Amino acid sequence: MTLLEQQISHYLQQQEAAKRVMVAIKKARKREELPSALSVADSPLAISEDHSFYVYRTDTNAVLARGIQGFEAAKSRANELRKSHGLKWDEVKFKAERGNQSSGGSGGSTAAPKKQFGVSRDGKTFTNTSGQTGRVDYAKRFNPSKGRRFRGYTDPQGNYHDID
Repeated sequence: MTLLEQQISHYLQQQEAAKRVMVAIKKARKREELPSALSVADSPLAISEDHSFYVYRTDTNAVLARGIQGFEAAKSRANELRKSHGLKWDEVKFKAERGNQSSGGSGGSTAAPKKQFGVSRDGKTFTNTSGQTGRVDYAKRFNPSKGRRFRGYTDPQGNYHDID
């Protein structure tokens, strides 16, 4: 046996040994408890179980269900609605509802209503987003694009703000 033949046979033996080692490693990985994608993904799901979700259609953005508590419940409810409406998988989705998550129930209907801002119904007062109210000032000039007079209000610091 020449030197070249010895080197080739040694190389093939090493290659076969490496294959055996790789097979052994793969079998060991299957038996061992490694942090899998499923176990890692369970931690965010536990957090999202206290959130309220809503289910909607992606093609029309129509809301099909609101106030579903928990990720798993929303997932199963979305699947039920998809089957009952005869929709495809990508036509039904769900999202966490915005706003007060602690109220639960029907998406925050038990929470206190938010204070309305803008011009009052009688058109005499204006409430800004901070909750400050002030008198609405109407101009002598007519705004043809709006179909009414120009209007605005003056804040407590003396600054004038156009309303529309």
